[in-house]
Formats: sequence, C-alpha cells, structure tokens
Amino acid sequence: MTFDKAFERLVGHEGKFSDNPQDDGNWTGGKQGRGELKGTKYGIAARSYPHLDIQNLTLDQAKAIYLEDFWNLIGQAHGAVKFQLFDAAVNHGHGNAVRMLQRAVNVADDGAWGPLSQAALEAVESSGGHNDVLLRFLGYRFLFWASLQKFDTFGRGWTRRGAENLLFAAEDN
Repeated sequence: MTFDKAFERLVGHEGKFSDNPQDDGNWTGGKQGRGELKGTKYGIAARSYPHLDIQNLTLDQAKAIYLEDFWNLIGQAHGAVKFQLFDAAVNHGHGNAVRMLQRAVNVADDGAWGPLSQAALEAVESSGGHNDVLLRFLGYRFLFWASLQKFDTFGRGWTRRGAENLLFAAEDN
C-alpha cells in the first residue's frame, strides 16, 4: 500500500468543508462551544490544528499533513493493516488507533507503539495472520464508535466508513 493510494481512500471518507457545531472536532477547544468554530476539511480538524485556516485548506496541504503526522505511526506492516491504522488515527486520534492495534496483536494497549508491539505484529503477520489482526482491529473500531455519546448523531457515517474499510481490506489481500 502506497501513501498516495491510502490518501486517496482516506479523502473519500473525509469529504469537503464542514462546520457542524455538534461535531466537537470542529471547535478549536475540542468540545462543542469551546473556542472558535473553524470546522473540518479533508479530515483536518480545528481541534487538532487550531492554528490552520481550515476553510481555505488545500488538498495538497492536507496531504502533506497526513504524510507527516499520520502515515508512519508504526514500522513495517501489511498494506491493509497500515491503511486501517492510518484511517483510524485520522478518525480517532493516534493514541486510540494504536491502542486498537495493540489489542488486535495481544499486547498491552498503552497507546505508544514500540518494539514489543512491532514484534507482536510482525510475528502475527509472518504466520499469515494479518486477516485476524484486521478483523480484531476493525471489531475494536466498531466497539469504540458504539461507545461514543455522539453515536446517535454520527454513527451512521462512522459505520459506513467501517464497512467501506472492510471492503478495502478484502481488496488489499
């Protein structure tokens, strides 16, 4: 999986500019009504990037941010696993995404990807078990979405994203 292909898929999930006041990520303070309502564009949110002019963000600028801040969270991995982690990091934050992957490879889920986590992933993948990792990872993602208070508002979109990611995972094998 190349970064360009992963980015193309990700942007398909993220869409254009949105300044929905019910979305905590659209606020520079990270919660509804806190800070300035600057919105989200191409998945780049005011909560994480309060200094950016979100509304005027270009696709090339978003791509550069994704490459720098999200693509290389872990070492070597099967392309399908790498894409799923990338997508989850954008959607849930680095720590949550890494914790989900750590659970999927049965190591302590501290949110910091280190040598033990990488070794566990490589051991599973070397035995052809990347599909097991993908299924567990996506299972943890669906459980995470379902646990969020805003699921009733945004859950349909989140689960659609998860279903599309399952289709991508099948395509990547």
